[in-house]
Amino acid sequence: MERKHNEFITASGLRVSMPVPGIVRVTDGMHKGSYMVSAPTRRTAPKVSGEALTWGKITVEPENGMALFYDGKLLCVDYPGSRRLRTSLSPEEVAQLSSEGHVPSEALAEAGEWKVEVVKTLAPDAVVYGLGDKTGFLNKRHYAYENWNTDDPTPHCDNYKSLYKSINFFMVYSENGCLGILADNSYRTRFDFGKEQEDYYFWSHAGGALDYYMIPGKTPKEVLRRYQSLTGRSMLQQKWVYGFHQSKWSYYTDGEVLGMVSTMRENKLPIDAVHMDIDYMEGFRVFTFNSARFSDPKAMTAKLAEQNVKAITIIDPGVKLDPGYFVYDEGVEQGHFARNPDGSIYEGAVWPGPAVFPDYTQEKTRIWWGEKVKIMTDAGIRGIWNDMNEPANFTGPLPDDVKFSEGNHKEIHNVFGHLMAKATYDGLLKADGRRPFVLTRACCAGSQRYCSGWTGDNHSMWQHLQLSLTQMMNLGLSGMNMVGSDVGGFGSDATPELLVRWFQLGAISPFFRDHYAKGTRNQEAYAFDQATMDGCRKALDLRYHLLPYIYDLAHEDMPILRPLVLEYPEDPVCRELTDQCMLGDRLLAAPVMTPGVSARAVYLPKGVWFDYYTGKRYTGGKYVLAEAPADRMPLFAKAGAVIPVSAGKPQCVEEITRVVLEVFPGNGRYVHTMDDGESMDYLDGGVRRIEIRVQGHQLEQKVIADGYPGPDVLEIRWMA
Repeated sequence: MERKHNEFITASGLRVSMPVPGIVRVTDGMHKGSYMVSAPTRRTAPKVSGEALTWGKITVEPENGMALFYDGKLLCVDYPGSRRLRTSLSPEEVAQLSSEGHVPSEALAEAGEWKVEVVKTLAPDAVVYGLGDKTGFLNKRHYAYENWNTDDPTPHCDNYKSLYKSINFFMVYSENGCLGILADNSYRTRFDFGKEQEDYYFWSHAGGALDYYMIPGKTPKEVLRRYQSLTGRSMLQQKWVYGFHQSKWSYYTDGEVLGMVSTMRENKLPIDAVHMDIDYMEGFRVFTFNSARFSDPKAMTAKLAEQNVKAITIIDPGVKLDPGYFVYDEGVEQGHFARNPDGSIYEGAVWPGPAVFPDYTQEKTRIWWGEKVKIMTDAGIRGIWNDMNEPANFTGPLPDDVKFSEGNHKEIHNVFGHLMAKATYDGLLKADGRRPFVLTRACCAGSQRYCSGWTGDNHSMWQHLQLSLTQMMNLGLSGMNMVGSDVGGFGSDATPELLVRWFQLGAISPFFRDHYAKGTRNQEAYAFDQATMDGCRKALDLRYHLLPYIYDLAHEDMPILRPLVLEYPEDPVCRELTDQCMLGDRLLAAPVMTPGVSARAVYLPKGVWFDYYTGKRYTGGKYVLAEAPADRMPLFAKAGAVIPVSAGKPQCVEEITRVVLEVFPGNGRYVHTMDDGESMDYLDGGVRRIEIRVQGHQLEQKVIADGYPGPDVLEIRWMA
């Protein structure tokens, strides 16, 4: 083992270092840079003893299967044997399966598709979480996936290996502790978590370098914090972003947009934002408005602002191939578009027909794209929704050899949406100055620094309601905290019962948007019968009631919506629990996700819990039967919980003018944060924080940060 600048080179040529405190990097030295890692690297010198490297609690034995110990316990070691394929396919069979669009991972391996591979031993008791919004249940053990950003509008189910996002991060948790792994490679990547064989897991890349980070800790929460120190935290949004958003494909005219908002207000349905889909554009040309249907966008957004509603517009990466169209002409003249191997501009097709794609790997292109965002902000637009950025292409996937300045398409594909989000984020920040709201469909690890996300084109199906909860929790475990799903379902037709139940889940989702597709039934709450609208309104009222608490959670470095395993990893039940969640660490929610249900079993971890609505006391460590009438989702508060809520029934974030502390007796500590709700000043101390300590039925409040004006104490409401 050779030492070079606090980097240790093994006999096989692998380099081992600690570039970020508490995180070990293993690389072959061929990596040319990272899109995912944001932390400044400074190699920390370990204590060297024989063939072992020790950094505090972390010990690595590079020549002994890259064994990693944390606090004396083995968390990771290379698998000592060879992979054992369950099937063997001939080249002819591979070709046949490929022509049918379905190639098993072992067939690709035999066909030589995968160039880089790492195989690790999988403990018998290990569970696996991560990879973002994959289908299936929370625990990914026994499943295999591929990370290749994919636009597929058909109804997603458990056997889908690829969706819109490619987050190469996962956690393996066992009785010895937790290990997170970030595979820092942008090529197509596959993961197998004990599906091929029970005793190992592996990941493989279709190209590029071997470069991965091992992130150890005692619990998933400890690992997640360290992962975020490596790739960045989810950005705090403007406060209105945590309110309700209404959208459809598409509101065709400014009158339709304004009419929808007026109808929401008339029916006392709270709303803070409206999303405008592709039909607001002139012939689907990005950064334009249809002059006949949206003759004065600035006047429209001003009228929305009078009702405290913000407008968000969709922007796709595909630029219409149209000489005379300013975005196309500038892009051609300034060299902003991806090219064929012969140097000509690559031409695909999306909504505007023939289209070209920006080369976001170029800094000059990102700056140029960001400057175009000012067209939207000058019209009063407050956020940008990036769609079709896998990139989707109606003529089929972009060829692997399409050229970008930093590589060909097969290397750039998975980071295309990430780089588009960065360009949009930087453009919004420069043009508007407030915290940028960028919503993306495609992204990768580290994208949370620039954008929020949603789970793409789901359907109005009970199975997709169930799936959306798992996807949001797994995205949180993958570092992406500000996420949501299309409430009610994008495709197909929502039933009244499904819509209400989805609104209830939306009420506790970080990003809460009702969005539906052209050709499906109208899905605004007021488009249904009175009982359905009342049920949706009750869910919306709950959202705005809890919004001060949700905004506090957004200030934290943990997911807003959490699986129970994040808070109770030692509880075996919580490790597999998929149909419940935590809102922060104090509220436990049990959404109803099957039809015809009026009560459901709810697992309460050890401790004392209170029914949020009635104050009834429960002892945890067991299942209880909770009432779940059509207009209510079971919700429980932990003993000692402090929940800041809004007084009254606000119809938008601006109407939240008084905050009350709901307190459940017990022992606990809570910090409530106040800021201006929109600027970046919170990063420089522009916040007011009140620490609240609860002991039994006694409560104390103390200001611990006074960088923003506000009260020294808040009104208290004891809940039990």
